[in-house]
Amino acid sequence: MTAAAELFAERGVDGTSIDAIAERADRTSGAVYDHFGGKDGLLLALLDSWVTDVGAVIGAELTTATSLDDRLAVLWRNVSAPAVGDGRWMTLEFELWTHAERNPELREHLTRRYRGAWRGIVAAAGGAADDAGDVGPAVIGLLFGLEMMRRIDPGRVTDELAVDALRGVVAGTSTGASRT
Repeated sequence: MTAAAELFAERGVDGTSIDAIAERADRTSGAVYDHFGGKDGLLLALLDSWVTDVGAVIGAELTTATSLDDRLAVLWRNVSAPAVGDGRWMTLEFELWTHAERNPELREHLTRRYRGAWRGIVAAAGGAADDAGDVGPAVIGLLFGLEMMRRIDPGRVTDELAVDALRGVVAGTSTGASRT
């Protein structure tokens, strides 16, 4: 999975072959296919592993967060500087989005994963975890958008800006029924 992470981050999913992954990992392509089924399976296994690990870190950090700003800072820190993924997590997440746009099966997987994350966001913001409402998608969209902008211009997207923006989204977005 390390070889795949490196190559996907360097070349993108579409620009990386199973043969190149196998060669870098000192394995055979058949072994990669047997274990993961192909590039899609490998990408999903890699990202799901990182998401699980990041989720555990977020959960642990949230237990000591005493305010909404503390909880939002935990979310931001784990998107902008996650403890796992060697700095590649967000790059590969964007690769998955691009790849999933053209692949309905991957899109379904991504949708299920994000719906679970939305419930976690609502719980972190202090709402009922069984109601993702509008807060979950808005917060994740803002987190990822801010991280994209931070990568382009790190000095402009500060931790303070991120927490302020997230607080505004949480305060201005209902966790109940969607607005009409």
